[in-house]
Amino acid sequence: MKLTAFGSTNVNVSPLGLGMAALGRPGYINIGHAQDLGKDYRVSSMKARAHRVLDAAYERGIRYFDAARSYGRAEEFLGTWLKSRDFQKGVVTVGSKWGYTYTADWKVDAKIHEVKEHSLSVLKRQWDESRTNLGKELDLYQIHSATLESGVLENAAVLNELVRIREKGTAVGLSVSGPNQKEVIRRALHVEVDGVRLFDSVQATWNLLEPSAGHALAEAKNHGLGVIVKEALANGRLSVRNMAPDFAESLKLLYQTAGRLNTTPETLALAAVLAQSWVDVVLSGATTINHLESNVKAVDVAWDEDATSALESLAEPAGIYWKNRSALAWD
Repeated sequence: MKLTAFGSTNVNVSPLGLGMAALGRPGYINIGHAQDLGKDYRVSSMKARAHRVLDAAYERGIRYFDAARSYGRAEEFLGTWLKSRDFQKGVVTVGSKWGYTYTADWKVDAKIHEVKEHSLSVLKRQWDESRTNLGKELDLYQIHSATLESGVLENAAVLNELVRIREKGTAVGLSVSGPNQKEVIRRALHVEVDGVRLFDSVQATWNLLEPSAGHALAEAKNHGLGVIVKEALANGRLSVRNMAPDFAESLKLLYQTAGRLNTTPETLALAAVLAQSWVDVVLSGATTINHLESNVKAVDVAWDEDATSALESLAEPAGIYWKNRSALAWD
């Protein structure tokens, strides 16, 4: 894969990255997650699986890896893999996130899987934890799911601490979620400390079902931010695993368009993101090597305007999309 500069930072990224959300913990909201793991939730098994998928990702040209403090042991698994590989600085780019604390205690059926708090004390604690796990390889540190309601974008103490982190050589970004993604992105573009823009990157959900943040992400790209897209497969809703009766016609359309482009619905959904001029990295959420290989093929799909036109009808109102997402079960 061709590497490109990530926004205005001094790191390079591959067009496809590997997200660790489903690799670092036994419970996640991807459709079929338990099936992918074979219901083998032992820490040793999941660590070995994560390392195998990381190896496969690197061998196939992926150079951006994305974790978070709330992804169970994702940072730990990624960190031990990085140490085993002993990469020279700059060979891979690593991002993580702070602001959510993992609370599921390695249980799939936990009542609460993660707790959000965008306070200075959590930032300091989780920064130390992330540095312990990822060390010198930590290139990007992101606010996890920043919202206007949390007040994190106006919290002077947090913003000043992020400046200190940035001054030590780690780029600073934010991820966003929910129906108000575009408003948070646009607010973040104007967050400054001492007259200097703070954020180097933004990570958002964009997919064929939820394209509402597209214009705001294009603005972020024009402002010099690196742009990462997560949940390109809508947690499995844009896959053949989505057997919901009300998705049958949409799945048929995905099959038809994928067939014309000689690919699969899942690969097509990732290619739709890569076709956006403003995207730097789209994250694969693969938990198996087979899924990873399918995802990597998206880089070579010959996307065209006919595909764009054919699939526009899949888009849902943002509020409906996020309501449906919140109804997904932890599996």
